[in-house]
Amino acid sequence: MPRGKRIVIETEPKDEVVDGYRNIDVSNIRKKREKTEKSLTSSVSDVFKSAQQLYKQRATEDDLESKHKLYSVRSAYDYLRSKGVYISFRAFGGRIERGNIPYVKVGRKRFIPQSVLNDIVDTKDDFYTVREAYSVYKKSNPNINFRAFIGRIEKGSVPSVKIGKRRLIPRDAVDALTHISKNYYSVSEAVRKLHKAGIRIKRNAFERRLDRGRIPHQKVGGRRFIHSDVLQELVDKELTLRGKA
Repeated sequence: MPRGKRIVIETEPKDEVVDGYRNIDVSNIRKKREKTEKSLTSSVSDVFKSAQQLYKQRATEDDLESKHKLYSVRSAYDYLRSKGVYISFRAFGGRIERGNIPYVKVGRKRFIPQSVLNDIVDTKDDFYTVREAYSVYKKSNPNINFRAFIGRIEKGSVPSVKIGKRRLIPRDAVDALTHISKNYYSVSEAVRKLHKAGIRIKRNAFERRLDRGRIPHQKVGGRRFIHSDVLQELVDKELTLRGKA
């Protein structure tokens, strides 16, 4: 009987984080976002009508902010920073100029409605920019470069949504990727660990064991991962079988 069949891996970790990652529904996120944007458009339209009346009444800037929840560009920027949204003032102004951040005009000055600022804060709480996501993920997976990370996003193995003109990554997805990097081995990493332990096995042979279900693993974004506990059990049993333990 082939040697491989003598090894039975008993460890089968249940991982809710990985299950949650696989269940991220990008289509559902997009639908929710469309509803939010429609609501914002309606809100900004109502605010615009009110703003015209306020201009006629010569409302002061303080009244606009305290009573009507309209923030000047500088006040809006300061508000966002107080909520943990860190962006340069120049970049913030650029988004307003390009129309990525809705605003209303009272006289010649631009004002940002409270509802728009709240949406920016909520988006920051739920999503990372691509660069932020990469920076967080790289801490647990230092071997990945930015170009490779972009490639995974383009292939859909890393879920993303487009909000306005920016592509964003759900924070839950980045948390899950970090969890996988800390607790699992990719196929290449697993084979290297086996070789390091003195167990010579070709990658093709290792992948055949995965195909046959003899080594428990998780499939995430089209790639297979082996939990560290599973791989350690495999190493221990291989060494025992060879009389090296």
